[in-house]
Amino acid sequence: MIDVAQQFGAGFLTVFQPVNLLALIIGLVTGMLVAVLPGLTLVMGIVLALPFTYGMAITPSIILLTAMYISGTYGGAFTSILFRIPGEPLDVPLLWDGYAMAHKGQPAKALGWTLLAALTGGLVSTLAAVAMAHPFASFALKFDSPEYFSIILFGLTSVVALGGGSMINAFISLFLGLMLASVGVDAIYGAERFTFDVPMLADGIEYLTVMVGAYGLGEVLVRLEQGFVTPPLAQGDSVSTEFPSLREIAEIKPTLLRSSALGIVLGIIPGAGATIASFVAYGTEAQYCKRREQLGSGLPEGIVAPQTASTATVAGHMVPLLTLGIPGSGATAVILGAFLLHGMQPGPQVFINNADLVYAIFASLIVGVIGMCLMGYFAIKLLIKVLYLPEAVTSAFVVLFCFIGAFAARNSLTDLWMIVSFGIIGYLFEKFRFPIAPMVLGCILGTQAENSFMTSMISYQNDWTIFFTRPISGSVMVFVVLALTFPAIRHLRQQYRQGRIAAKKRQGA
Repeated sequence: MIDVAQQFGAGFLTVFQPVNLLALIIGLVTGMLVAVLPGLTLVMGIVLALPFTYGMAITPSIILLTAMYISGTYGGAFTSILFRIPGEPLDVPLLWDGYAMAHKGQPAKALGWTLLAALTGGLVSTLAAVAMAHPFASFALKFDSPEYFSIILFGLTSVVALGGGSMINAFISLFLGLMLASVGVDAIYGAERFTFDVPMLADGIEYLTVMVGAYGLGEVLVRLEQGFVTPPLAQGDSVSTEFPSLREIAEIKPTLLRSSALGIVLGIIPGAGATIASFVAYGTEAQYCKRREQLGSGLPEGIVAPQTASTATVAGHMVPLLTLGIPGSGATAVILGAFLLHGMQPGPQVFINNADLVYAIFASLIVGVIGMCLMGYFAIKLLIKVLYLPEAVTSAFVVLFCFIGAFAARNSLTDLWMIVSFGIIGYLFEKFRFPIAPMVLGCILGTQAENSFMTSMISYQNDWTIFFTRPISGSVMVFVVLALTFPAIRHLRQQYRQGRIAAKKRQGA
């Protein structure tokens, strides 16, 4: 333990060397900018940055990419809360309560909660990753495709539990998203599905067009129908960053602990990722937080949970990458490529041969989280000023960003038509009270769920019981069943209580 502490301290000295510190700052700024732009994904940004690391030493190269990674999990909070445009899929749960709180006249408070959540998730997860790297290395080796499928299924079912007043509408939305994810060429057998001989559908439907169209353009269409209004901030009110008080923080301490733990665990599991952690953390709060009935109305728990979990996954992802050479996400896959380009293969031996680099990476995460939050503090003050603009003007910029993001994803005009289509679908969903979140999540995770399921069936001779007989996947499937049954039981209990109240009123009359 003393040796680990000494190496961790030496890692901080490495980070504060001028070259490494400059790489860290550039990575933080670039990652935040990439995350703010809808359509330009974090993984895409890291891929574009990779060529610039060719002529650099390995330490500043990895620090640059990991800094982009961690700040990218936080930068999308700005557009999610202020514009209802998630910069990344992991930001989708954040906007449900963040956007609602902002439109209650508390945008600074909402962004203050995200800053607290990112700081907590980043610091706690990094310290936990340093302590648990070796034990979890052996644990992660036990994961196979059944475990991946059960984790993804849990993420899907936890969002179905958030369907609002109608579970049926939530299931319809989810199944539509899963169907959209299956459009295109099957990854296992190479067969075309749901293309209807339309060439533009052969490449599949990009989830970014679904996400940005349904949430961004769909919201503008809803506002257009209702009539644009002048926001209260345009009346001359001054807005500054509003951090939660110690009493408010104490009230949501269970949320911080639960979400940090979920982010760490799901980060260590290869293939889970920040998106799944964000949705699962929000779904967990919908089941266990004291004010779960108020989620979606601008509750702090709904902001803190997804942001804490998604930021916490970054340090968690570094554990399987460094100890096993297994990337746990698309971003860490690019970082693995950076390791290989510099002639280093991550694995158990890296702690023996390159321990200084390993602990410099963990130290850079600590410094990066603090630097990211300092940058976020000043960026919040600047970004809140956009709320002084009339809603019609900001909506025009939202539409512009939606189209730029859709085109930037694949440089295809087809995606512009797609985003218009899903903007209309998002508008109809809002109008007829269908939840958009299950559809978006089904589109994001549907392909991963199908690949994990089909791989399991091929590997285990079509034995579907494998998901329940393996200890880890079976344990997760228990939570899947609970996530589905608890909302149904709660709904039946509410109906029973309402029936008893109505019966007493009839007896009294």
